[in-house]
Amino acid sequence: MKTILNKIKSGLALRTALILLLVAGSSSLKAQNNPKAGLGALLTPDNCALLLIDHQPFQFTALLSHPPQTIINNTLSLAKTAKVFNVPTLLTTVIEERGGFIFQQLQDVFPEQKPINRTFINAWEDKKVTDWVKKTGKKKIVIAGLWTEICVAMPALQALGEGYEVYVVADASGGNSPESHEMAMLRMIQAGVVPITAGVFQAELQRDWARTETANKLGPILIEHGGSTGTSFAWELQLLAAPKAKN
Repeated sequence: MKTILNKIKSGLALRTALILLLVAGSSSLKAQNNPKAGLGALLTPDNCALLLIDHQPFQFTALLSHPPQTIINNTLSLAKTAKVFNVPTLLTTVIEERGGFIFQQLQDVFPEQKPINRTFINAWEDKKVTDWVKKTGKKKIVIAGLWTEICVAMPALQALGEGYEVYVVADASGGNSPESHEMAMLRMIQAGVVPITAGVFQAELQRDWARTETANKLGPILIEHGGSTGTSFAWELQLLAAPKAKN
């Protein structure tokens, strides 16, 4: 704002200066009213629900945007994190009698839950899914699934249109090709989806390492699914447990 006023003093055309002032004021107002900015834009254990869509064998066979093991690893990290923080989580499949059950490691995270099996390609068109979402009372919906361009994008776009804030976990979702995944992410971002990763989900829910009750539960997840960060953390634990050398 000071820069604009200085330009006015230096002889900038009054009309141009006024336009600049209006744009600056508009940008400031947008920042204040932007639901995707500020502390409230971050996920918490109490403000979101998680949908895990179609992590099934058929979808994995045509997964070419990521190595399948990457998606499996990140989806497990996501699911286990949600369980630590008691985030409502829904498993759903599409024609599982043909496409297969969700991969066993994911089902094992929620052994008591039978996934909602759909015929709708778009999960958000299935009343059982939307009834579950409404019952949670959450307005921030986190989605991950296969494939990004179809079974993730469709419900994400529809949920946005119905007033939900949608976050898509890019590294726990995958498409038929790198381009398919990328174009789907760009399409959703353009519509208003917030892209995140499994690690971001974990960090936003934890927020403060002084919250030791959940921090201690995240340790094993980090070691199992955190890649080099997990191995470094395990090494740190080893060093801390090592007996001190005597002088």
